Amino acid sequence: MPDLSAIQWILAAAVGLFLGFSKTGVAGAGILVVPLMATIFPVKASVGILLPMLIVGDFVAVAYYRRHAVWRHLVGLLPWVLAGMPLGYLALKYSNNQQMKTALGFLVLGLIALQVVKGRCGNWMENKLPHTWWFVALAGLLSGFATTLANAAGPIMSVYLLAKGLPKKEFIGTGAWYYLIVNLLKFPLYVSLGIITTDSLVFNAWMAPAILLGAVLGILILPRIPQKLFEWIVILLTTIASLRLILS
Repeated sequence: MPDLSAIQWILAAAVGLFLGFSKTGVAGAGILVVPLMATIFPVKASVGILLPMLIVGDFVAVAYYRRHAVWRHLVGLLPWVLAGMPLGYLALKYSNNQQMKTALGFLVLGLIALQVVKGRCGNWMENKLPHTWWFVALAGLLSGFATTLANAAGPIMSVYLLAKGLPKKEFIGTGAWYYLIVNLLKFPLYVSLGIITTDSLVFNAWMAPAILLGAVLGILILPRIPQKLFEWIVILLTTIASLRLILS
């Protein structure tokens, strides 16, 4: 069990809540968990500690939205994701903590930019991008790389699924199956790197209630909150956390 301060335990519980909420409610909330976890643990360790927590959230999301997945949007994407994962694995294996902090900070800032651009170019993405092979290839390669390096494929997948014009439940259901499949594939890779250990799994077990609570809140609260306002709050908090990683 890690020796954490009271503030760090509170932050870890907040990560669990945001993670669960993002899996069943507002997907944009998930972008906050990566930089927050990296402020509690060394960056490489945080990537491994976060993965089992994500898998817990994935199982809840799949259980609730499993019938809403649109599989044709995943079949063409997954081969490109698998091609991007070895690149993320190599980057994770051979970079040091400081390099990881800087790379992770810039990566998340880039993903935030994608979130902003996607909101302003929705019509173009809806009418053009879904019909180009290179968009699927780019989304798959980037998401495979980002998810393996830092569990940070969420915004990329949001752009991809938004471009497909999916209704809300189909959007969440398709993403839920994607994350579950990819995160389960990553698990043995992280074990081989030594960033998933018995101690980290014990910590994950302590975080499970917060994840489940967040998932329930996502299901109950989503219809009651303005989507755009929540997204901008998450973007602001994530930008601050990312800049802290880069400048630390």
